[in-house]
Amino acid sequence: MIPRTPEPERGFVLAVLAQGTDPDEELAEIKELARTAGVEPVGFVVQHRARPAQRTYVGKGKIEELKERFKESDAESVIVDGELDPSQQRYLENALNTRVVDRTQLILDIFAQHATSAEGKLQVELAQLDYNLPRMRGMWQHLERLGGGVGTRGPGESQLESDRRMARQRINQLRRKLKDLGKQRATRRKERTRSETPTVALAGYTNVGKSTLLNALTGSDVSVEDQLFHTLDPTTRGFEHDGRRYLVTDTVGFIRRLPTQLVEGFASTLEETLNADIVLHVVDASAEDDEQDRQREAVDDVLHEIGATDIPVEVVLNKIDQADPLHRRRLANRFPTAPQVSALTGEGMDELKAEIARRFEDRWERVRMLVPYEEGGKLSELYALGTPIEEREDTPDGVLLIARLPRRELTRFAPYLIADSSGGRSDQDHRESA
Repeated sequence: MIPRTPEPERGFVLAVLAQGTDPDEELAEIKELARTAGVEPVGFVVQHRARPAQRTYVGKGKIEELKERFKESDAESVIVDGELDPSQQRYLENALNTRVVDRTQLILDIFAQHATSAEGKLQVELAQLDYNLPRMRGMWQHLERLGGGVGTRGPGESQLESDRRMARQRINQLRRKLKDLGKQRATRRKERTRSETPTVALAGYTNVGKSTLLNALTGSDVSVEDQLFHTLDPTTRGFEHDGRRYLVTDTVGFIRRLPTQLVEGFASTLEETLNADIVLHVVDASAEDDEQDRQREAVDDVLHEIGATDIPVEVVLNKIDQADPLHRRRLANRFPTAPQVSALTGEGMDELKAEIARRFEDRWERVRMLVPYEEGGKLSELYALGTPIEEREDTPDGVLLIARLPRRELTRFAPYLIADSSGGRSDQDHRESA
């Protein structure tokens, strides 16, 4: 027997949009988020107003329309393209007698599906608890409706406070665990910094092909799916170019209006971007100009929110294989310095690696060194730095090396630098420049 694919849940979309906005265009993202979460949008209701109603989210007249349209659609839940406070969510659920899921809760559900590492799962649980804590009161409404008296308010109130206390304890426990994991990451980053290995972070709108680009650059086989937020846990891989090693980190994709609490909950994931030497902002070359602008703005907003504005950012146009010659010329005019690549076909990847290497070419200096055999420990220190060794020769006086040494290590290894007929630095050169 062929196993049947479970039918997706039917969801009805509700949104408050500014005057003059196109509902089809504005709701495209929330519909794609819903599909990623396993919900098929079957209809929508939009109210154009400056801001949502404080208690009811939409006006009472629109509520009546929503009730009728929701019933006709035979939907099972309502998906709200916005953040609801607990009172708004309770009002809508009571008015419609159905489950109401806001944008934040929907994204958390997707994150829960895609978290694979222990840290990712901890972050999802923390964000979900932070989201649910102020909403716990609604879970005990069945006790409130019984009225006052013995056996109603007291036990219900005690159970609610007990659940809240347990949730707060779990939140504190999760934060401690994530803090410990953060210390481990900091140690690994310290080792990378000590070796002067350049680190490149891939940032971009979700589903622009960052994971595919990581695989193309590094020859790795990170899982790739055509889904929003498929990559949740940061993944770091390396590649070599002209004897030097570079690290590339793929991070969680960004979207428009990424909820603040998600940015805070996933700070440990996003901080991989903060510790990069350069951010490659991956842009979908196949998207229309307006969509590219919206996606770039969304990414820039999140980078600003996490404090990454001081890190150099370079745009990379991915999926160039889907652009015809005319579109390529237009992209070249819009982004004159951006490499045009296709992570899928490999087009432009060698040029991108060369461009990354060019960004860091002043980090090392080519030197000629002679390390006496009795000081072999210095040789071990050199290898521990990850220094690219171009040539090595064992001579009667010691090990003769031609290597690319991190500039900040020149002083430490100055006694072993000798004249390099090919242009490398000698000990005397270093003393004169110092």
